[in-house]
Amino acid sequence: MDPTRFIPFALAVLWGLNWPAVKIAVSEVPPFTLRMIGLGAGALLLLAFAAARGRPLAIGRSSWVPLAIAGIFNIAVFNLATVFAQLNTSTSRAAILTFTTPLWAILLAYLVLGERPDRARWTALGIGMFGIAVLALPLATGGITPLGILFPMIAAVSWAAGSVYQKSHPIEGDRMVMTAYQLLLASAVAGIGYLAAGEVMPRSLSTGAWVAIVFHVIGATALAYVLWFTLLARVSVAAASLTTLAIPVVGVVGAMTIVGERPAALDYVGFVAVLAAAGVSMLGSRSAPR
Repeated sequence: MDPTRFIPFALAVLWGLNWPAVKIAVSEVPPFTLRMIGLGAGALLLLAFAAARGRPLAIGRSSWVPLAIAGIFNIAVFNLATVFAQLNTSTSRAAILTFTTPLWAILLAYLVLGERPDRARWTALGIGMFGIAVLALPLATGGITPLGILFPMIAAVSWAAGSVYQKSHPIEGDRMVMTAYQLLLASAVAGIGYLAAGEVMPRSLSTGAWVAIVFHVIGATALAYVLWFTLLARVSVAAASLTTLAIPVVGVVGAMTIVGERPAALDYVGFVAVLAAAGVSMLGSRSAPR
């Protein structure tokens, strides 16, 4: 039996449950501190794994600039925005709104790369924007703050921008090693925020916070990226991307069972719309000619 078939399930669990894990951790650890430690530790674990596998750790000179830019958008801004999103809205809303990344990638690819959306992508954009509007309705009643919508949108647009940039400026080198260096860069950015905000690491943490942090570093960062690159090496990028559809679903279920969130009935309408839009956009990308 091919073990690759179990990787999508493992990724959905690891990255999906990372949402409630971060929610628990950030309730006791300041946001910049959490990202500085989590991303840095995850990077070191990835580098150690790559070195043990005999992968080259050197960075070519031509890769410095694209690696830094992609690292800022894909890792630093994305991770900082998602942690602040969870401080300003529910975990489930943050997870679903962040998953609008494929929609913003369509728009940015059109504006930057000149890739004209086909009918499937226009349909995805329409459904997705409807879902965003539904999830933003509580703004009118004071149910959530504007930051609860803004930070997930920043995360989604940042990841999309980094993806579009990497498509036009590919990074040469081992993908796992390059990701580790991007995580290190993001950790350094979080460290600057840590110093600027004057955060202080708590002297003691609850058992739940420790479990959440260990899961976040070892499971959702180091192990998940190893599995992701293993999957990419065996299937197409489009097929691998389709596996991410389950991640926000696991995130929402995890938020309900672990954190105790109870989304409103209208929230589910927005969730379904965003997931449907993401699915349509990814399926459209998969069927499009190379």
